[in-house]
Amino acid sequence: MLKTVAEAATILGVSTDTIRRWEKKGLIRGQRSGNNYRLFELDELERVHQKIIGDEHQSRYRILKSETAPYKVIELFSGAGGMALGFENAGLQTELLVEIDKNPVATLRKNRPHWNVIADDIKKVSFKEYRDKVDVVAGGFPCQAFSYAGLSKGFEDTRGTLFFEFARCVQEVNPKIALAENVRGLLQHDGGRTLATMVNVLDELGYHVVYKLLKAQFHDVPQKRERLIIMGLRKDQNFQHLFPKERDYLVTMREALENCPPSDGSAYPSRKRDILELVPPGGYWRDLPIELQKEYMGGSFYLGGGKTGMARRLAWDEPSLTLTCSPAQKQTERCHPEETRPLNIREYARVQTFPDDWEFIGSVASQYKQIGNAVPVNLAYHIGRCLVTILEGRSIQIDSTEFEFSHQIIPLQPLLV
Repeated sequence: MLKTVAEAATILGVSTDTIRRWEKKGLIRGQRSGNNYRLFELDELERVHQKIIGDEHQSRYRILKSETAPYKVIELFSGAGGMALGFENAGLQTELLVEIDKNPVATLRKNRPHWNVIADDIKKVSFKEYRDKVDVVAGGFPCQAFSYAGLSKGFEDTRGTLFFEFARCVQEVNPKIALAENVRGLLQHDGGRTLATMVNVLDELGYHVVYKLLKAQFHDVPQKRERLIIMGLRKDQNFQHLFPKERDYLVTMREALENCPPSDGSAYPSRKRDILELVPPGGYWRDLPIELQKEYMGGSFYLGGGKTGMARRLAWDEPSLTLTCSPAQKQTERCHPEETRPLNIREYARVQTFPDDWEFIGSVASQYKQIGNAVPVNLAYHIGRCLVTILEGRSIQIDSTEFEFSHQIIPLQPLLV
């Protein structure tokens, strides 16, 4: 049964503005009518009532772990290990990691000395020795424009891009599952042609491909972060595509930062700190006096757009905004909810669901970058549990509260443009 904004506000005992704000922040999931009115399922309102304004003393922050499974993974562009650790926690076995940046490589080797980490340009790495010996090839490659040149060569058309190296690894290894992750923007990149090309290439290599946009805040991560997951299942296997089902609760910053150990972090210049002192939890530059708005924003004050990331202080009782590679960038401020300072290293790691004993190597700036670029560990855990379930052939008997089927297949298109 669908409810309007006014009806939802009455049911939850809050204002209509609060309902609109919650929807904008992703704290409540709505839909639009044909007339573009906001509508909400009654079940969703009950979830919000129980989980957002219910028992505030029940902490849901935890690092998820499951039993070990006999399935092996190669991960490319592995960074500081967010996906690899999440997969390990889900039971998967790390066979090989490839990463070119020296600091993430040092982080991986420090925390998991037994992992096989190749520190090199992926273009120089051969994977032929792993053919038919690895179950999953995964990786988060940078999104690059392709040159089609009207040749319609499929796989060869992607040469020179890092997706080509991902596809080459899939071709050489022949895993049962190929899994790629990327930013939401890939959906619209080059009018959707980039994603269509990737799907065409994986289809050409022998995989049924689907994709899904996952919202980390609904997968045990205290952060509003979206990742596009592209999953290819080998056509000669009797597998069904599964993705993690959204949880019926959120994890807040208050839960995530409870008893967080101290660590190094960035600091604000004195004037910036004085201004941010005036911003309330969950607030941003519009909460400042008008003269301070103009001073802080400079020329941006007179430009269009909400610019809601500027002078932004996080809120205790919500998930964090998406972490960037630095918590003190003017356009994407990530100020502590209570103290007037950027989130520090361990707080950044908590928000990305890295355990407190996961040590990051390098300068403070490098550590922020490693954490900000990572796949949230708990999100990777939920994806990993899907992979284990698919490989075990348990798709038919799945628990529908944990997984959901996906048939969101992008139509195959010719590569001529």
